[in-house]
Amino acid sequence: MLSKSGCLTLILRGHHKMKGAFSVDELDELGVNAKASARRRQHRNVHASYSEKIQRLFNAICADSYIRPHRHTLDPRNETLVAVRGEFAAITFADDGRIADVVRFATEAHWAGDARVTVGIELSPETWHTIVALSDTAILFEVKEGPFEPTIAKEYAPWAPEEGDGNVAAYLQWLKDQVVARLSGGVHKLSSQGMLAKRDIP
Repeated sequence: MLSKSGCLTLILRGHHKMKGAFSVDELDELGVNAKASARRRQHRNVHASYSEKIQRLFNAICADSYIRPHRHTLDPRNETLVAVRGEFAAITFADDGRIADVVRFATEAHWAGDARVTVGIELSPETWHTIVALSDTAILFEVKEGPFEPTIAKEYAPWAPEEGDGNVAAYLQWLKDQVVARLSGGVHKLSSQGMLAKRDIP
């Protein structure tokens, strides 16, 4: 169940057992809320406050959600992202906005039989980056050192459009095209549903 404060409700156990558990229903609800959001994404905190030493959250992201490229040099913290449901592409950039790298990460269900599965990534604070969902609605789990200071958490890339800008749709499509171009040259290609699928290997 999602609490009124926006945190995921934990099922408390005894002190000698696990602290909490997260249900499939909670993830389903988070996905529904993401689809209903104007930003087409929705996060839910596991941590109780910004002052906690470890910030943990689930983030449901729709395929048409635009996350403006950014980095975390103002408050340097590494961040770890792990796929919980669906597929993602992490895109990193040079200082001038050129794409430096594309890494696909996904849950095991999308990489069945492939020993090279990439389930998550870690990003350094100086790296310009964005995340694109390759599934209709995908969910990741994010971990970052706290405390969290929202006023300096992100430094946005000056060469990327702001959220709500008229150029967002075209830029997001360009990013997706670059993901396809970078990954289709290897073992993966875009399926007819718009998600990356494993190519048949002879």
